[in-house]
Amino acid sequence: MTVLRAFPTRTVDTDTLGGRLSRTRDAKGISLAVLARRAGVKKQALVDWENDRAEPSVERLSLIAGMLDVSIMWLMHGVGDAPADEIGPDPLASLTVQIERLRRIHEDTGRIIDRLGREIQRLNNGE
Repeated sequence: MTVLRAFPTRTVDTDTLGGRLSRTRDAKGISLAVLARRAGVKKQALVDWENDRAEPSVERLSLIAGMLDVSIMWLMHGVGDAPADEIGPDPLASLTVQIERLRRIHEDTGRIIDRLGREIQRLNNGE
């Protein structure tokens, strides 16, 4: 006996809306601040959405889906095509890009730590 399926079977992403939103934003290399500014919301609102403490309106979610180039159905329900993984056909090139990004972040963090250390020292000296 042959079984006919009316709908093709697809894997459903079982993560939460916030998890899918966060993963997609990361995969696209967009910071929280940049996406929040583009979506016209405060950064904290986006943090709350990604941590599943709140949900965006359908209109706002549709706007974000467009910015992230994913379907609103995938963001809401995990049905459909997920964003492409950052590690594509050339894993070495992708990993090289990621390590360079981390090096820049590391350098920036070092500068911030140095600046904060100088500020603490200045405050301790009573300036």
